[in-house]
Amino acid sequence: MSWSWTLYKYIAREFLVGVGLLTGALAFLSFSIDVVDLFDKTAGKHVASSVVIGMALLQLPNLCLKLLPFAVLLGGVFSFVRLSRSQELVALRAAGLSAWNILAPPIAASVALGVLAAVAFTPFSSFLLQRFAGLEARYIHDQPSQLAVSKNGLWLRQAGTAGQSVIHALRVAEQGVLLQDVIVFLYGKNDVFAGRIDAQSADLHVGTWWLRDAWVSGPEGHPAYRSEYQLATTLTPSRIQESFASPDTMSFWDLPGFIQNARQAGFSANRYELYFDSLLMLPALFAAMVFMAASFSFRLTRLGGLGRVVLYSALSGFGIYFFGDVVHALGISGILPAPLAAAAPSSAAILLGMTLVFHQEDG
Repeated sequence: MSWSWTLYKYIAREFLVGVGLLTGALAFLSFSIDVVDLFDKTAGKHVASSVVIGMALLQLPNLCLKLLPFAVLLGGVFSFVRLSRSQELVALRAAGLSAWNILAPPIAASVALGVLAAVAFTPFSSFLLQRFAGLEARYIHDQPSQLAVSKNGLWLRQAGTAGQSVIHALRVAEQGVLLQDVIVFLYGKNDVFAGRIDAQSADLHVGTWWLRDAWVSGPEGHPAYRSEYQLATTLTPSRIQESFASPDTMSFWDLPGFIQNARQAGFSANRYELYFDSLLMLPALFAAMVFMAASFSFRLTRLGGLGRVVLYSALSGFGIYFFGDVVHALGISGILPAPLAAAAPSSAAILLGMTLVFHQEDG
């Protein structure tokens, strides 16, 4: 019916306005905190204020992506409370609409918002976060590369037609293209040790590592000096950078290919697979936030006013966030399968929210 379609568009618009307002408020708050934190980290490093503010702006889209579930929850509360106080919810119920009819437009809008956030917003936020990581490495950690170098150095494993090789470097430069103080352990078929190379540096070219000042030895020892030595490789600069990048620096579209390449190279891809599955579950998580918002907002008078509604909603949001952190840790460790760890928070929130709405609607 035409009036129903008009009504549904109105409810969805009110919901999106509430989400937009809360997203803006949370983004401003997180940006302010991030700027203060970056100024504290760069204190004494003679970093220009414009650079610090630029770094905060580069990180802001990723922070907004992480805050979106809270924005959907609190934005839903805001829109439902406004409709309740203006007696529009009462009029809708008197016209014969059930709670499920009223919730249909916000749920559809939240699912669409989740799909857009996953497939369209993550390429933008991940690109800017990569730029932020490079500036952070340069101005905060005083590293020439965005790759984190631990006390034990950097480890790479590459596969080839003749076997595999494990590369260890104490220092990394040029975004992973140049390695220094390098040790290469060579393995033949069936992981049989085939030799070792100790080199001062290794420079990555197309399909080849160029090792300089290298001592090459076979399985029996007896090292021989080479001023230059070439080692075949399938690695590329982008693959090396991606191997050590945080999952949220990669877009939704790049993750499946990277997960496959990482597994083929022998790397653990648990955290990347879990992040990808979490993006797939983002529409369901946003829908869960709508159920949670409705379960509290529809009972505004019984809960005792707006303050308690916001408090209960915020507590439920933090509860879901804490539960998500727990299952996320279990997923990274391999105790839980990644799809299950990604789906658990949104599934639990949907079940809880639907239970509360069912209790209010049907007694």
